[in-house]
Amino acid sequence: MITVCDRISQNIGALFNCATVGDNVRVRTPFLYPDGDVIDLYLIDKHGEQTLTDLGETMRWLRGQTITPRKSVRQKQLIEDICLNHGVEFFRGMLMLRVHPQDNFGFLVTRLSQAALRVADLWFTFRRRATETLTDDVEEFLRDNVIPFDRRKSLSGRSGREWKIDFYTRTPRRSTFIDVLSTGSRAASQGVVEHVYTAWSDLSNYKVSPDPVSFISLVDDTLDVWTAEQLKLLGDVSDLAYWSRSDELVERLKAA
Repeated sequence: MITVCDRISQNIGALFNCATVGDNVRVRTPFLYPDGDVIDLYLIDKHGEQTLTDLGETMRWLRGQTITPRKSVRQKQLIEDICLNHGVEFFRGMLMLRVHPQDNFGFLVTRLSQAALRVADLWFTFRRRATETLTDDVEEFLRDNVIPFDRRKSLSGRSGREWKIDFYTRTPRRSTFIDVLSTGSRAASQGVVEHVYTAWSDLSNYKVSPDPVSFISLVDDTLDVWTAEQLKLLGDVSDLAYWSRSDELVERLKAA
């Protein structure tokens, strides 16, 4: 009786490696995720019904490339389009194909591998690429979480100077000004902090208005460029939030 591994050898040869892993058959493909990880597929046999799947590894890899927990609407649409074009099902985060006895198994493996590659390539659409700014990431994050905002809001301080705040958000329970602090240079971090500190100090009259506004300094802590003294200085005039804990930011913006 011809085994699955025999069929792989006949159809697609030595480029693909087949091995039994637990109750499943793992197919190690020659395809790679963008960071060099190998794309593995698995053949699952339940009650005589066979399914070829990535077991959700492609989506796990994709999620690992960004700290933003949710995919944008555009990225979700692209995943659906990729699956439709390759005839692949997307179920519970897994890429899947049903396998029938008459199918060319090598063709199915190649097709599912191509779908995994295309989905992984969506990494290049993530706005956390170095060529994009963190402020753009925050804008997309606010949209994903349905938080209304104005970007680059102009405000007059007590000194008469005009300041541009990165985001002015308004939810049913509170309004918030957000300034984003991001730099890849430890040398430049002090200047960034001093600018934001001065802005918050000059705009402090908004904190004592009849409908007081909250101030949040959103720190990009993905790079270790900030000192404890700088963070304390910001904490004296605003609430601190960290981009690596973006879920907490949503809770603050919607809190009473």
